[in-house]
Amino acid sequence: MFERFRFVLCTPTHPGNIGAAARALKTMGFGRLVLVNPRHFPDPKASARAAGADDLLARAVVCTRLDEALQGVTLSVGLTARRRDLSHSMLPLRELASSLPQEVLGEGEVALVFGTEMSGLSNAELDLCQMLAHIPTDPTFGSLNLGSAVQLVAYELRHALRQERGPQAREYPPATHDDMERFYAHLERVLTGSGFLDPQHPGRLMTRLRRLFSRARVEREEISILRGILKALYPADNGSSPLNRG
Repeated sequence: MFERFRFVLCTPTHPGNIGAAARALKTMGFGRLVLVNPRHFPDPKASARAAGADDLLARAVVCTRLDEALQGVTLSVGLTARRRDLSHSMLPLRELASSLPQEVLGEGEVALVFGTEMSGLSNAELDLCQMLAHIPTDPTFGSLNLGSAVQLVAYELRHALRQERGPQAREYPPATHDDMERFYAHLERVLTGSGFLDPQHPGRLMTRLRRLFSRARVEREEISILRGILKALYPADNGSSPLNRG
């Protein structure tokens, strides 16, 4: 099950942190590292800090956008230290980790998403995550090095995966990130075309709707039903909007 998890680093600025993350993952038995717009990679400093985990660096996938890094996952979890306005509820790391083994049974695949070193995940990046989690540090000093944060998450996840709880796979496969993004694009086109959503003054409507459907953990078959409803209610939509993704 370990191969069903990918660790995504968004805009890491220091190559040493990439190497430290690779080392942390290898010590815990994980092998999938994804980098979104790294400032320096590949880099000798990353290799030096990897300390034997060079194979993870060699296999690391480099993407230009977070939604590209999340293609195919059925659950994306953003790691953040700060509660954001209109964000999803935040789970403590251990509680999150204990819930993840059942996510990777069947066709499930999970992404753990980490933000840039100085400011963490942006609101736009958090919108692409279905769940949020935090590492319960001392409230007076919660600053964690990126490599250390990856190590803690990987440790808790390894511990949860090795427990013999006999989790059951979901009966129906969950919708993937790609499925959900196509649905959101379709929904936004219909809301705009019908006049319900003013593109000049969108407010936070789509953010609220993303939050709603993220809580629902929609299944693949349900997405097909929802998109069928949208087509029936607004047949004028031809998918020609720049928002269209399929």
